[in-house]
Amino acid sequence: MSTQAKVAAVQAAPCFLDLEAGIDKAIGLIEEAAQKGANLIAFSETWLPGYPNYIWLGPVAWQMQFVGRYFDNSIEAGSPQEARLAKACRDNNIQLSMGCSERDGGSLYIAQWHFDETGAVINRRRKLKPTHVERTVYGEGDGSDLNVVDTSIGRVGQLACWEHLQPLSKYAMYAQNEQIHCAAWPNLALYEGTAYALGHQVNNAASMIYAVEGSCFVLAPCSLVTKEMQDLLCEGNTEKEALFPVGGGYTAIYAPDGSEIGERIPHDQEGIMYADIDLHMIGYAKAAADPAGHYAKRDSTRLLINRKKQRPVVSFDDAPGWEEVTETTEALETAV
Repeated sequence: MSTQAKVAAVQAAPCFLDLEAGIDKAIGLIEEAAQKGANLIAFSETWLPGYPNYIWLGPVAWQMQFVGRYFDNSIEAGSPQEARLAKACRDNNIQLSMGCSERDGGSLYIAQWHFDETGAVINRRRKLKPTHVERTVYGEGDGSDLNVVDTSIGRVGQLACWEHLQPLSKYAMYAQNEQIHCAAWPNLALYEGTAYALGHQVNNAASMIYAVEGSCFVLAPCSLVTKEMQDLLCEGNTEKEALFPVGGGYTAIYAPDGSEIGERIPHDQEGIMYADIDLHMIGYAKAAADPAGHYAKRDSTRLLINRKKQRPVVSFDDAPGWEEVTETTEALETAV
């Protein structure tokens, strides 16, 4: 494994509510990044088929006009659309972290899929807890989604949006010796000027702190709002437009010491942000502070994590015996 790589973070508006057009646009961006020598390209949260900003902008009855279209244009695992993304990675010898709304049966999930340069999906994770009104659209992930995978350019992990404000989830990632982190964010225009915590200052700071705490490189791709999206969701209502302004793209890439690397793109313009990284930097950062290693205080605080995949339905043949359930419960209670 080489210690040096070139990474790319996408700042681009999605093809909102149009999965096929989104796949076309994604492939073009993948090809562009590969031509510039990138080894990994990362997209923002639910870039396919776009973040459902309508859930923040009006009553439920009004939102229902978008529900069916959003569901129909969410991507399924094993679908022809996934196969097209896999082929683009394979043809261009590049890894891909794609933020998407994943459709599984009758439910949707905020997902991040990691394709390696052969086109294989090596990590398929879901946001553990959708944030606030997102829970009206998406289901939850579980501990199996806190996963870091080995790749040809290093150990890569992914989290979405305000998962970067969840200390225990972050700690679970740090403990897996994460070297490159894909932090997927939606557009950061929503409620601009009225909800500071949703703005780019706080959310970029969360990505920066993740880089410092985890002693890792962080790619923080961010989408943006176009005038067309604003017109569709605001319908000429000036009050809504003030809550959902055009722009909001604040893509950034951070080094393990928290410094920003790569050249920023204006928040209302599309583009790809690039940075050259060297994993040797991680050793210097961890020498100072490794929260899940030598800087941990194990006798005072420790993290208990359940990595088992949780299923709503378990067949009788697959279910554990009652003795095993009891033993596991008692062990957890003793640990607590």
